[in-house]
Amino acid sequence: MNRPSVSARAAVFGTAVLALSALAACASAPQGGSGTDSASSSGGGTYTWWDPYPQHDKSSAWAGRVNACGKEAGVTIERTAYDTTALTNQALLAGQEGNAPDVILLDNPAVSTLADAGMLATMADFGLDTSRFDKNLIAAGELDGQTYGIPIGANTLALYYNKKILDAAGVDPDSIKDWASLDAALKKVKEAGKKPITFAGIGTEEGSFQFLPWFWGAGAQLTALDSPQAVEALELWTSWVKSGIAPPTRSSATPRTPPGRSS
Repeated sequence: MNRPSVSARAAVFGTAVLALSALAACASAPQGGSGTDSASSSGGGTYTWWDPYPQHDKSSAWAGRVNACGKEAGVTIERTAYDTTALTNQALLAGQEGNAPDVILLDNPAVSTLADAGMLATMADFGLDTSRFDKNLIAAGELDGQTYGIPIGANTLALYYNKKILDAAGVDPDSIKDWASLDAALKKVKEAGKKPITFAGIGTEEGSFQFLPWFWGAGAQLTALDSPQAVEALELWTSWVKSGIAPPTRSSATPRTPPGRSS
């Protein structure tokens, strides 16, 4: 399969294409993709695929889905998996060595890093129409007016509660309307001997992601990180940690609490 025409800089680092949607990435391959030298202009060929899911081996449903995408597109997928941190580092190293993957699935904060390194071809290079994606989602793959990736989905955050724990603590969920009423409810849960709230305060972009709803909820803006509103949001979190309402900063991306212990 012929390579699409990409910028010289991208070609130097291989044709690593950021593709955050397995189906869209594989389906777009016949229209343009890299493939190995054995690929012919009539179609087929082998594409290298990297993703951040080493926990999913060859027998997993995820690996099966990736392979199914390849079959649907008429190509063979050679999949390699790294953990999230190693993925970006390995991709940069591979780009320098000239053997970057054809398709890479990664977290959106790494888009600018790989794009700045010249590793990513734009979706326009591949003739891929991105207009069908929600603007706020496709924006995660955009940099300097160019789109370098397509979204597989979007993570969202929400507060959910254990009704039994709130009932035992005398808390009516409908009474929680703002931070003050939430704080009062959490104190009641703590007095009842349960863990009121938990979140991932890990010192990475995941921690930032989990803090942003509180940050924006206070009326803060990313252009003024030291604003009174931003300070108010941070003080809310830290007050919960200091008073024992929330556990100390988590070292993992996912807060874990034994079932039935947290409200």
